Amino acid sequence: MSKLLVGLIGAGIQRSLSPALQEEEARQHGLRLHYQLIDIAGTGVEVLPELIRAVRIMKFAGLNITFPCKQAVIPLLDELSDEARAIGAVNTVVREGDRLVGYNTDASGWAWGFQRALPKADLSRVVLLGAGGAGAAVGYAALGLGVAELLIFDLEPSRAAALASRLGKKASPAGDLKSAMASATGLIHCTPIGMAGHPGLPLDAAWLRPAMWVSEIVYVPLETGLLKAARRIGCASADGGHMNVGQAIRGFKLFTGRDADAARMDAHFRRLVA
Repeated sequence: MSKLLVGLIGAGIQRSLSPALQEEEARQHGLRLHYQLIDIAGTGVEVLPELIRAVRIMKFAGLNITFPCKQAVIPLLDELSDEARAIGAVNTVVREGDRLVGYNTDASGWAWGFQRALPKADLSRVVLLGAGGAGAAVGYAALGLGVAELLIFDLEPSRAAALASRLGKKASPAGDLKSAMASATGLIHCTPIGMAGHPGLPLDAAWLRPAMWVSEIVYVPLETGLLKAARRIGCASADGGHMNVGQAIRGFKLFTGRDADAARMDAHFRRLVA
């Protein structure tokens, strides 16, 4: 049986759980899969064209793409799925014949996890913090789940405005984060703040209220500063593990053509982070 070669391109990814998750699920299906970390920390997105050329030559079956490459990779691919095109970001690349096709499993992965963790969440007025590749996917998914009003904040106001315009009339840029939070029913956090290499809080914890829910997408560490603050005051919350497992389940299907066992993958993830 030939071995499937897949990988992850991103910066500061040494603590990623994707290799363990994908390799173990493949083993359960009787497949041989090797998952290679391709860390561009210290170089940057300018090496992407060279890496994608190497991926073509080495006949990778697929790739996951993470920060800061989800948008930069698009011009290097042959085709995009409708979802990836609508979102404007790619987190999964699959080799189909000689073509590299870009997909986005962040949107469906976040939606899968959110519905499991916060099924009764009030979706009337939601703040989306971060308008990069992950924020674009999650914003798209949140509107798909029925968010009535999505207020987007980014440290670069032009990014928030561009994403709001792409997502349609229910989305708008939030000029001031504090006032947006004052009337929000929920917060979705989509910046790297809180990750192992980017410690801290993405906003003032005093702006959180017990009545609101908080959805985090950072999963290393699983309990970020934001989640600690939210749980301390009694907010309902969802950790980043839910989205991570959700996107891994769909990624496995794209890489192998097989359906992952969702409960098994989730249990494996929780063991790895314990």
